[in-house]
Amino acid sequence: MSSEEYPLVSVVMPVRNEADFIERSLGCVVAQDYPAERIEVIIADGMSTDRTREIIQSFQEQREGLRVVDNPGRIAPTGLNAAIAEAKGAVIVRVDGHCDISPDYVRRCVEHLREDEVDVVGGPIETVGGTTLARIIAVAMGSGFGVGGSAFRTVTDRTMLTDTVAFPAYTRVALERAGPFDEELVRNQDDEYSYRLRELGFKILLAADVKSRYYSRSSLRSLWRQYLQYGYWKVRVMQKHPRQMRLRHFVPPVFVAALLVSGALAVASPLGRLGFLTVLGAYLLANLSASVLTAMKSRLSHLPVLPLVFAILHVSYGAGFLGGLIRFCRRWKRPVAPASSMTA
Repeated sequence: MSSEEYPLVSVVMPVRNEADFIERSLGCVVAQDYPAERIEVIIADGMSTDRTREIIQSFQEQREGLRVVDNPGRIAPTGLNAAIAEAKGAVIVRVDGHCDISPDYVRRCVEHLREDEVDVVGGPIETVGGTTLARIIAVAMGSGFGVGGSAFRTVTDRTMLTDTVAFPAYTRVALERAGPFDEELVRNQDDEYSYRLRELGFKILLAADVKSRYYSRSSLRSLWRQYLQYGYWKVRVMQKHPRQMRLRHFVPPVFVAALLVSGALAVASPLGRLGFLTVLGAYLLANLSASVLTAMKSRLSHLPVLPLVFAILHVSYGAGFLGGLIRFCRRWKRPVAPASSMTA
């Protein structure tokens, strides 16, 4: 197939303060085995205050078709909308500054979109870390106990239709029908967008041969903040699209609520103390069991820290969700405001 027969692909990258990762991430994008003249790269920079912009400029000197647009909103959905508004491709691929895509990523996405009669495609992500703690966090994020069976994190051996994927390739038709990303959602905008696509009848494929790596947070504090925000903004997604929710989304907030209620009752009565110890004991048993099984599949040296990482994933998400319920309690009956316009 001649290069003219390959569809034009626009790779869009919303980034902010990614100096530690952008050289590696962008390097993977420009090293694709897809014809270089059929790829444009559009980076939406969220007004970075580190060396991100400088590193991007060094790539611009070597690569035609690489452009930067400002993202004064400084969050992923505003960046995505700004970049997509500039995109000319028939296929639009989202890549984050915190990930690496395989050299054949774009080509395989295009092949699946053409051959499998789907509208969105992505693949399983391998979560990795650069330090010992980051590697333990990565192991926890790749386990069913840690993230509740999210397919693109836990399923690596088969190709299947799914609810959502990381770093997706979209057909332009799908993007134009679904409209812009919801700029209210600081987090979880990808889940919300995937649900909108599926409601319109579009198919999302998790393809086993589409490979990427995601670099996990390297500290427990940053992991806590990340999953606290995931839980918090999941409430707004639930309010906008209740049918998008799954049982796994409710388990962490129910657990945290049970801890809080039983803990409060424990102050007043022996029965309350029994309830608190029962809730806490059941969780500790499940956590320790999952930690042992996970460590046996990775490294036994991870075992001392894994229970803490699992607890942070669950408690931070649950606390964020409960906080979102309080913060957004008056928005249940409020009509959903239309997202900002986007030029396709």
